[in-house]
Amino acid sequence: MAVENVKEFFLGTELEGKVIELPESSATVDLAATALHTEPDRIAKSLSYLVDDKAILVIASGMSRVDNKKYKAQFQKKAKMIPFGEVEEYIGHAAGGVCPFAVKEGVEVYLDVSLKKHETVFPAAGSGNSAIEMTIPQLEKYSGFKAWVDVCQE
Repeated sequence: MAVENVKEFFLGTELEGKVIELPESSATVDLAATALHTEPDRIAKSLSYLVDDKAILVIASGMSRVDNKKYKAQFQKKAKMIPFGEVEEYIGHAAGGVCPFAVKEGVEVYLDVSLKKHETVFPAAGSGNSAIEMTIPQLEKYSGFKAWVDVCQE
C-alpha cells in the first residue's frame, strides 16, 4: 500500500510517525480540508501531468487553478493531465492519494508559488485517507522538487 511506502520514506526524519490516517476520505481538497479541520487552500494538491510521455507532479495550494498559458510557458507543452486510471502506473500512488513522496523513479516534482503564502500545508500521504502536515522548507526537502514554478491563476 502506498501509504506504507510514504511512512517508510519518512523513517529516521523529523516527520517519522507524522502521517495522519483518517477514518474518512481525504481524496479531494474539500474532503481533506473538512477531515483535517483546516482551510481548503492549505491542502497541497498534487496535479499529475505528462510532458513528452514523462510524468511530472505540480504541487499547488488547494484553491489554486492551473493557468494554461502559464503552464505552457513553463513547460513548453500544453497541459495534459494523466488519465485518472493511469495515475498510479505513472506516479506510484493512486489518484486521491498522490503526493510527492515515495514516487516512482523519474517523476519530476515542481512546487507552485501558490504554496508560499502558508506556513504549513497538508499534502496527501499515499492514500485517499491520509495526509501529513509540514512546513514549506520540509516540503522542499522531502519532495525532491526540481524547481519552484508559477503556473496557477492569480
